[in-house]
Amino acid sequence: MIGWRWPALVLLVPVVAVCALAQLATGSSLSPMDTAAALFGGDGHAYSVIVELRVPRVLVALCAGACLGVAGALLQCVLRNPLAAPEITGVGSGAVLGAVSASVAGGVAATAPFMAAAALVGGVVGGGVLWMLAGRLGGDAMRLAVVGVVVSAVLAGLTLVLLTARPQLAGAVTRWLLGSLVGRTWEHLAPLWPVLAVVLVASVAIAGVLDVLAVDDDHALAVGLAVTPWRNVVLALAALATSAAVAAVGATAFIGLLAPHAARWLTGAAHRFLVPAAALIGAGVLALADTAAQLVTTAVGRAEAGLPAGAVTALAGAAVLIALARRSSSSITGGSE
Repeated sequence: MIGWRWPALVLLVPVVAVCALAQLATGSSLSPMDTAAALFGGDGHAYSVIVELRVPRVLVALCAGACLGVAGALLQCVLRNPLAAPEITGVGSGAVLGAVSASVAGGVAATAPFMAAAALVGGVVGGGVLWMLAGRLGGDAMRLAVVGVVVSAVLAGLTLVLLTARPQLAGAVTRWLLGSLVGRTWEHLAPLWPVLAVVLVASVAIAGVLDVLAVDDDHALAVGLAVTPWRNVVLALAALATSAAVAAVGATAFIGLLAPHAARWLTGAAHRFLVPAAALIGAGVLALADTAAQLVTTAVGRAEAGLPAGAVTALAGAAVLIALARRSSSSITGGSE
């Protein structure tokens, strides 16, 4: 039964590698041929551009996309809601609020390291609200999902209030509102990859617990699983992964929602396969989204601004959701008009 899952998981690795290479070869300063030549002993300037600018951007995209994919898989499991995503837990909105707050404060707080740290703290606090409420709501996953939407809406409203107070900062914080990889460097990667490693290893290690939580509370209690403590652990892992991703690239939409569904279609519902598959798919999707964003930016001649990768994922995600909705509608009505 599981023999086909390993090949599907292994095949994702070269697919993600191709996505990463496409992103690495895309940019306004060097052509793909120049990039290949620089990697195999080209001039020092081109090699420096690749190592100092493009490689960290690619690695940040892969790690952030993987974090969002894992977070989405965990949330859909613990909330038992196929539409659960980092965007509805308060984590993403909290991280954006933290970054915007640092921008409003100005001075040293508005520098990239401090804004990333503020986003991480804001995401953890936003997720912490849901985490605390999880204990009070017990096993009611539906109520927990609704509360997550409310928390996200409140935090997003606070962000808009801050932007209203300082409208001149609207352009500067677009990256946090939409998600962008413009200007990502090694300093953005440094706090991101350890979080991904910890969350991914921990999620795979508790895959059996996730399989039980995904069924229902009665089944979990029947096999002796402490539902509430384990639900809190899973929510904490999802909050940490989302916070790290948003702190690095901003609120990139739909990856955490769609990557687990694609992984489930490829590898099935067993979380020891689903979680790493969601991580790989999330990484590849964000790399491709940034590639598309750079190509559009170069085509329109606005390299100084840069199309946010989050805008690409939002458009692609909306198209996929519409297709899924139409398919579900056709299956319910039997294909009749």
